[in-house]
Amino acid sequence: MANGEPVLWSLYVYAPNKIAPAVFAVLYGASTVGHIWQCYLYKCFHLLGLHPLCGALFTLGYALREYGSFNYLYEEENTTVLITFVLSQVFIYICPPLLELANYHVLGRLFYYVPHQAPLPASRVLSIFGALMLIVETLNGIGVSLASNPSGKPTTQELGSHLTIAALSMQFAVIIIFVVLAGLFHFRCAKAGIRTHAVIVPLRTLYTSMVLILIRCIYRLIEHMGSTTVDIDNMEALRALTPVLRYEWFFYVFEATLMFLNSSLWNVWNPGRYLPRSYLVYLGRDGTTEIEGVAVVDERSFGQKVAAVATLGICFRREKTERNWKPDLMDVFPGRKIVNVT
Repeated sequence: MANGEPVLWSLYVYAPNKIAPAVFAVLYGASTVGHIWQCYLYKCFHLLGLHPLCGALFTLGYALREYGSFNYLYEEENTTVLITFVLSQVFIYICPPLLELANYHVLGRLFYYVPHQAPLPASRVLSIFGALMLIVETLNGIGVSLASNPSGKPTTQELGSHLTIAALSMQFAVIIIFVVLAGLFHFRCAKAGIRTHAVIVPLRTLYTSMVLILIRCIYRLIEHMGSTTVDIDNMEALRALTPVLRYEWFFYVFEATLMFLNSSLWNVWNPGRYLPRSYLVYLGRDGTTEIEGVAVVDERSFGQKVAAVATLGICFRREKTERNWKPDLMDVFPGRKIVNVT
């Protein structure tokens, strides 16, 4: 691990550290418990449910890596070692895009809360970015599973690496779009004199979270831009691999630590502490008055609702009804009307 010297037949390329995965499994486990408790306390499972899910996957991934640190030599007759390694890699690497999706959900929630300053309708945020992240997650999952299998053919590993690069490139582009949207929303709120903690604190947390994910994304891109085809029985080929693969500390600094900091960030500044629990409550143009709306009955069938959720709101959306307008207020809730204006 320290000198970057490869180990023949090692699925990790090197002899993995035996302490670090156990430490991170415990840390992610503690963060997961914190997320579950806060989701229950603030009734925000719908808003931040991806965080405990990803925390559990991270915990499982590092627990499997701990097992792999004692069983890291490839054996053709023992598929358990290989399966454990691949599952560990998949569980660890599929979570960052999901955490990014959680950030889009929070941004959409802020658009619901301050609709008159939102650069696009809140209901479109999750459907648009969710569809993009679904593509990213599919490419990422397939790419990691192919690229992380050292027993596979070089062409298969190369295909997996290319798929991963495509996923990371898309993720990078979507992050930039997100920052532009969030920045425009922040600018509009500041210009309108909206400085409530319910808006500012989640926005600052989002910026920090996206920076952490962006750094991790750049690290992964650099990793796959170098020589990544692992030939576990060829020492010269192993020594020719990119240093990012040969030195384990890159993984623990730019993957494990950054994503743990991201998870902890939302433990400390959970938006459920600041935002109203109901999506029907939103902020008036004066920046201080909260207004409560009443939802129109959803007349879609159960199957249509399931299809809408499965497609992230792209298909079978609610039919829009006539909106009520006030001279100083704008209703952007599709199918809802303004009440209790004060």
